[in-house]
Amino acid sequence: MRAARTLSVVLTLLGIQLTWLISPAWACGCGAMVVGPAQQLAVSDEQSVLRWDGRQEQIVMRLTVTGDARDAAWIMPVPHRATVRLADPAVFGQLARAIAPVHRTRHHFWPRDGEWPFDEHTDGAAAAPAPAQPAVGVVGRQRLGPFDVARLTATDPAALATWLRANGFPLPARLKTALAPYVAEHWEYVAVRLAPDTAGTALRGALDPLHLTFAADRAVYPMRLSRLATTPQSLGLYVLAAHRMEPATAIGGPPPRTVYAGRLTAPGGALGTLARGTPYLTALTQRFPRPARISGDHELRRAATDTPVQQVSYDDELDRVAGVPAWLLTAGVLAVLLAAAAGAVMAVRHARRPVPPPPPVSPPPPPA
Repeated sequence: MRAARTLSVVLTLLGIQLTWLISPAWACGCGAMVVGPAQQLAVSDEQSVLRWDGRQEQIVMRLTVTGDARDAAWIMPVPHRATVRLADPAVFGQLARAIAPVHRTRHHFWPRDGEWPFDEHTDGAAAAPAPAQPAVGVVGRQRLGPFDVARLTATDPAALATWLRANGFPLPARLKTALAPYVAEHWEYVAVRLAPDTAGTALRGALDPLHLTFAADRAVYPMRLSRLATTPQSLGLYVLAAHRMEPATAIGGPPPRTVYAGRLTAPGGALGTLARGTPYLTALTQRFPRPARISGDHELRRAATDTPVQQVSYDDELDRVAGVPAWLLTAGVLAVLLAAAAGAVMAVRHARRPVPPPPPVSPPPPPA
């Protein structure tokens, strides 16, 4: 079961950005996916963790996919030679809990919709480089479960396209053009494909994450290939570093939003292992309504301050006294006071009303 899910990871990662040729257009921020003819693959959720300690970067990525793709390949550009392994998916659950909104109770005096009397009812709830090739060099190859992982160098995008075609994955011309800047900057590539003996397994659901590690003197999250997508793109990125981090620019989308920033306190487990030495967690989200405007990769830099950010979720609660709504008690007291005041006014008015004089006394009749 784990092998099948892991396979999905790579296939999904590989199929996302090349799927636009033969199925709904999708681009993955971290790399390019190539799927076979007449197959479809769509990514419903992408989660990534970027860890940077000033010298080395690690990217852990997990995709949730739908479709019928049974063979695929994934290519991701990296600034330096990378090592690749499977990651522990538990890290994403820990991160979700770490940034979960704080729940606080907010009291209100007057009843609202759904509260009596306004309710309608009362229910409650690194490998050494291989010998150089004329165009493409395979610097390392390894088997990860059902995946065949190759680490490549390329002197031009056409050479990379040739290698992919030779391994059964046609490369669209648009992606070849998008890879040109990485080739010019002498980046390397990680290519992953489904091993032959596991062919026939469709990619569905949450895939096991992949863990890439490479040297980096700056924190960068590859996004350039996402400009090929024809549907709006969303980015959710966790960043682990020594301090709070922020994107240097918006790279063609609305400004990224920080939904969490703070130091982790002894997280333990998979997250504790990953965050060792980089205890400050920043969670960023960004939307790209027009992917074609994406102008480059996200470069992350230290924020001006380490000011924490925490989302707050409020639970509104009606003020009560001994289980009775405070507004009802107040209304009752006010009614009593008003009644008493009205009675007092009536009494005062009655007291001030002039008393009519007694009727005159008739003189006694004369004696007979």
